[in-house]
Order: sequence, then C-alpha cells, then structure tokens
Amino acid sequence: MEGRSTTDPRPGEQPAMRASDALGEYGERVAARHLTAAGLEVLDRNWRCELGEIDLVLREGATLVVCEVKTRSSTAYGTPHEAVTQEKAARLRRLAARWMVTTGTRPTDVRFDLVAVVQARRGAPVVDHVRGAF
Repeated sequence: MEGRSTTDPRPGEQPAMRASDALGEYGERVAARHLTAAGLEVLDRNWRCELGEIDLVLREGATLVVCEVKTRSSTAYGTPHEAVTQEKAARLRRLAARWMVTTGTRPTDVRFDLVAVVQARRGAPVVDHVRGAF
C-alpha cells in the first residue's frame, strides 16, 4: 500500500482519536452537563471558524456565556486554570464577536467563563466553574 502509513485510516474511516482529544471531549461533556444542571442553556458546542474554536456558548438569562473548557487527568503539570493565557482570552473575545455576527445574536451582556475539569484515574471528575474568568 504505497502512500499510506499503517496509522492512516482506510478510505471512509475516521482517524483514531488521540488520548488528549478524547480527554478534551470528555471534559466538554462533563462541563455541559454541569452548566445545564446549574440552569444555563447550551446554544452551541465546538463552534469553529478560521480564527479558532469556542468550546461552549451558553445563555444564562439575558447573558451570553462564552465558555472555555480545560480538562486534565491530573494537576502534576499545573491546573487547568493555568492553561488559559492572555492570548487565549483575547482570541476567545474575537471568536465571541465573530459568533455573534455569524448567528445574528445581540445579547445585552457577554461573560467569559472557564470550566476546569480534573479527571483522576478513579472517582468522579472535579469541576470548577469560574464565572467571568477573563
């Protein structure tokens, strides 16, 4: 089979998911459940454009909530909170503006939240919802 490595998917198959991608998707599902249980309404998930991706877009009353989800399997290399840099926060603001233009949404208020998820080898994940994180 020339031109294809043994790790390439066969035509029509999806490539195998990396462990970090699977952990990230898991964290986003946990975050969405946590936030909806807290009364927020999910409007969009994994919205993408050429500028990047927004993990979750939600509504809490009249407030649009743009949420970054960071998931870790441990805090050995720092907390999920530490992974959100000023650059990432600025990109999320640009993405939120693009999302609002694209969807025609004009909220009275916009808030940027962080949901940090730590999923250790055993037990339930630890979820920290930081409102107005950046």
